[in-house]
Amino acid sequence: MSFTALLNKRSLIAGAVVVLLGVGAAVVYLNRSDARAEPAGVDNALGASAGPTWDDGQAGLGGTAPSGSAGASASASGTAASVKPAPPGWVNVDQAAWKAQVDAYNALAMDPVPAGVGNLAEFRADCQYSHSLADDPIVAPGLPGASHMHSFVGNTVTKADTTVADLQKYTATSCKPVQDHSAYWVPTLYDAASNKPAETTGFRVYYRSMMNSSAGQMPMPTGLRMISGDAKKKQPTPRGSQGQFYCAFYGPGDLDGVARSTNGNWPICGEGATLHFMLQFPDCWDGQHLDSPNHKDHVAYGSGNACPKSHPVKIPAITFDIQYGVKGSTAGYYLSSDPEGRSASSMHGDAFVVWDVTTMNKRTKNCVQQRRTCDNNGYQK
Repeated sequence: MSFTALLNKRSLIAGAVVVLLGVGAAVVYLNRSDARAEPAGVDNALGASAGPTWDDGQAGLGGTAPSGSAGASASASGTAASVKPAPPGWVNVDQAAWKAQVDAYNALAMDPVPAGVGNLAEFRADCQYSHSLADDPIVAPGLPGASHMHSFVGNTVTKADTTVADLQKYTATSCKPVQDHSAYWVPTLYDAASNKPAETTGFRVYYRSMMNSSAGQMPMPTGLRMISGDAKKKQPTPRGSQGQFYCAFYGPGDLDGVARSTNGNWPICGEGATLHFMLQFPDCWDGQHLDSPNHKDHVAYGSGNACPKSHPVKIPAITFDIQYGVKGSTAGYYLSSDPEGRSASSMHGDAFVVWDVTTMNKRTKNCVQQRRTCDNNGYQK
């Protein structure tokens, strides 16, 4: 199966090419020639019972906004006229803080584009493994040990009771640039033969446009929380199936690897290749809530060059491109979210987004809205 064919089967965008990371790892660049609904194999709802409701009670970003008139909706600029108090499980954005960010973003001039700059509308953070905990500050906030094991990258203080204020105050990170104070995590991958974890050896987080147009593009609001994938999905992931681990940094051949594990769920990679996984998050936001009961309903996937009316604010689409330093084996692997299933279908990711606001605004304006490729330092290349 060709590189392009497999990505088409995963409902990712055709025309992927492999380029080298600065540290020698491989990363998949996507030609954003069309925007699409959520990729097949990604469950669009975990259900309201997926975890405890969230309300961190902060008065600032991430807290409950002042009450307003019923039926408030987001305006074209991405701000809402007024917002009702958040019902259980919903977290209102601080509208005053969001308006201030939007005003600063709109007033920001784009930097001149240097010669030879790429035209992929994105900026990124390159992260390394930080720590592992059976915690989930989005799904099970304040409940240490209540989750399956997660591998965290980014903000090094992240644990069960982490809040927006924590990520803003304690900014040590395993990511570059250091202005990204966000926390990112995925279920831990284990070797089925040894039951030892196989931690990530490269974790690139893209913030990109999946659409042909960046008209109306807005930055990420501070404190946005969301999940992509479905931890409850328990299905085999045989050769060529969607949402599977694949082999990369590997010459002519098949992304499915040169062989498969005994149960057929995991590729065995050829010379020079290692296991990778790519996970796509939504690119549209409702403009009112930083979280929702299932951690998905406040965001949505765009279609064509537009967001749905229910989620009118066009935000950068986060993509996790994860590298593991293993090549595969006949015994295969399993995820902490499905220790018995020995499949990859429960793979999912969490993003708790907290950047330095000025940096977020500038990179969204220069890189995503201007549709230029930026590196970790925001420089266009």
